[in-house]
Amino acid sequence: MTLKDPYNRPVSNLRISVTPACNLRCIYCHAEGENSRSTTLSPAELAGIMQVASEFGIRSVKFTGGEPTLRSDLLEIVKAVPPGMECSMTTNGTLLADLASDLKAAGLSRVNVSLDSLDPENYKKITGSDRLSDVLSGIDAALDAGLTPVKLNMVVLEGINEGEVDDFLAFVRGNRDLVLQVIELMDFSGCHFHSELGGLEQRFAEHSKEILTRRMHHRKKYCMDGAEVEIVRPLHNTEFCAFCNRLRVTSDGKLKPCLLRTDNHVDIRGKSGEELKELFREAVRRREPFYK
Repeated sequence: MTLKDPYNRPVSNLRISVTPACNLRCIYCHAEGENSRSTTLSPAELAGIMQVASEFGIRSVKFTGGEPTLRSDLLEIVKAVPPGMECSMTTNGTLLADLASDLKAAGLSRVNVSLDSLDPENYKKITGSDRLSDVLSGIDAALDAGLTPVKLNMVVLEGINEGEVDDFLAFVRGNRDLVLQVIELMDFSGCHFHSELGGLEQRFAEHSKEILTRRMHHRKKYCMDGAEVEIVRPLHNTEFCAFCNRLRVTSDGKLKPCLLRTDNHVDIRGKSGEELKELFREAVRRREPFYK
């Protein structure tokens, strides 16, 4: 049975925050509105949630945080993913070098690595940490382990890293296992380094040999001179909302129907069986485009 919301948008992707904790202090972090002191779900609870999602035809799950690799039981969580469900992870990459091969063996298929600068000083300014070399080692380990494609998530910050886009393009160029995702800054954290991505997207379009449209949020993938890059623009973007297929699970056990809202969550902690299934249906009923 496929879940569809009142706007006829099917839900095919589950995004699970496994912890609110993080070992970086990024200046723009909004933590998706989560409380860093909340109690996280156990591997058994997460397994039950993923099983119900699988029964509803959801075929993809992404683990996020905070920073997922801070969980000592992360491999157990990955191993609990139901058969036939692809699993991936978004990570800051600082601890990935020592975990990549074990994550692949546990069943993880690929990773997104949050990386906003290739310059050590800029990286430290953005994250509050001098760990760029650890992240680069983590990317290499992910490539070696086959956690591909490795997608690099670059949040563009006006006056800080917007001049590094070409450096990132050079970094991924010639490697089909690396994809750059240029991401619009969200409004949640009081960070005001917004950069207009319209001009950048136009430049990509003008220099691309091929432009593909992804099903996810109907966003464009630009293929230019051996580099693949996507633009992720969630703000004031009706297409982003119209083609959204995600349902989120917060680290403290709530279904989150919309990335941009915190007032319509459905509490599923401690629920199972038919009760949990009905709460999934209720969360999907609450889904509506933030931008219409």
